[in-house]
Amino acid sequence: MCLRPSAGPAALDTWGPCTSPPLGDEVEAVSRNAPWPRRAVAPGIPPAQAPAVRDMLTGSFRASQMAAATRWCCVLRLPVAGVGAFGALGGAALTRPALTRPALTRPALTRSDPAAWQQTRHSSFFNKLTADDLWRGVLAEKGSGTRKGRGKRAKRKVKKNLNHGQVLGEGVGSLTDPLTCPPGRGGYLWPGLNAPVLKDGTLQSFSRRGEAEQEEKRAELERQREEWDRKRKIKVKRERGWTGSSWGGISLGTPDPGPNGETYEDFDSRVIEVKSVFNMTAKEGRKRSVSCLVAVGNGNGAAGKICFGKSSRQNHSSEKGLCAKNRAIHYLYYIERYNNHTIYHDIDSTFKRTTLRMKKQNKGYGLHCHRAVITICKLIGIEDMYAKVEGSVNLLNITRALFHGLASQETHQALADKKQLNVVEFREEQGVLPIVVAQPKLGARNDPEVEDDVPNTKLHWADVQAAQGWKSSVWAGVKRTVW
Repeated sequence: MCLRPSAGPAALDTWGPCTSPPLGDEVEAVSRNAPWPRRAVAPGIPPAQAPAVRDMLTGSFRASQMAAATRWCCVLRLPVAGVGAFGALGGAALTRPALTRPALTRPALTRSDPAAWQQTRHSSFFNKLTADDLWRGVLAEKGSGTRKGRGKRAKRKVKKNLNHGQVLGEGVGSLTDPLTCPPGRGGYLWPGLNAPVLKDGTLQSFSRRGEAEQEEKRAELERQREEWDRKRKIKVKRERGWTGSSWGGISLGTPDPGPNGETYEDFDSRVIEVKSVFNMTAKEGRKRSVSCLVAVGNGNGAAGKICFGKSSRQNHSSEKGLCAKNRAIHYLYYIERYNNHTIYHDIDSTFKRTTLRMKKQNKGYGLHCHRAVITICKLIGIEDMYAKVEGSVNLLNITRALFHGLASQETHQALADKKQLNVVEFREEQGVLPIVVAQPKLGARNDPEVEDDVPNTKLHWADVQAAQGWKSSVWAGVKRTVW
């Protein structure tokens, strides 16, 4: 409740906020909730009780002024030292302009009064959000437009860590430039924070750098930031794969050591395929992730089964490739090789819509295959083989068909023990003289092979044409060298 005398505005000039208002038989009590004005008639006050009533009314008047000033300070977000400092604002919270004139000359509360100072927190939009929230709004990485592929060709902004180079206790800018370094900031040496506590056995005290030293410190910070930006722009030159811009055929190095200390120094890993895959979810919509197909091998018959590494973050293909090679080392195949350079026999392997026809070749023939098959064969240790892909050329299907076919081949010794017959090989340089390549462990049987057990090998028309000389191509004698 705010009290004022009923004599009118002219009477207010005779007393200030620190003096007592005049007392009479009638006192106008003005309430913020009641209509203005609302009069209440008080009974006559005896002279002996007048000082006590005067002190009470003075305290109520000061409290009402302080409450009004505090409310306006909260609205304007300004720290005010009592009613006197608030009077400089023009007396916007007071009911009559006449109250502002005494408030300027005689403040109600002194600066030493603890109730005159109130702590204020300057909060704004930038203080309420974290750095990640602000960067998320600048980069616009999420949203329907990003999920649908909008703005793929636009130059995107890169998130920066603005805390790089910031040291506790260090200011920025020059000591003489008030724009970059306000007065009272920058160049201070705080022992234990940005300066040593002891120097030459002497306890250091609070001090400040000189202008030349501060300029050198600022130049060093700018140089470090330029180096960080330059390092971020430099691209590390990687080993060339099948083509210049694709990940296919690139080596990822040896797998990481195992938890028990085992190492895989003889193994190498190669990327077969890196692609983006999408999954439609109810919460996030079209969710993008990166799929990486990696194979490992030691070049001596051991090869790792293909494994995947998926990442929902962009530009993390290499990270997921490293994760995939560490998983592939736990799924190893041992592939049998004839004389450590080729397969034991011709193989036809089919996986889904892909058919891979592999043929055994002589020493020095090389690898005439699909580039993914060449990469995996080198990891296995196969040096001479011909392979033809028919149907779908999906890299995953080709890789699975290759591993299934190589794992299902039968060695000469296993075939001899199974049939209990000698396994012979005819070579062009030997003529009609056979070469025994395997003998059964229990000895060969005397009765011949049953006619129904003789495999009926289906010939391919392309092979028949090539054997009869009906098929010719200008590219038939060209050798390809592909890693």
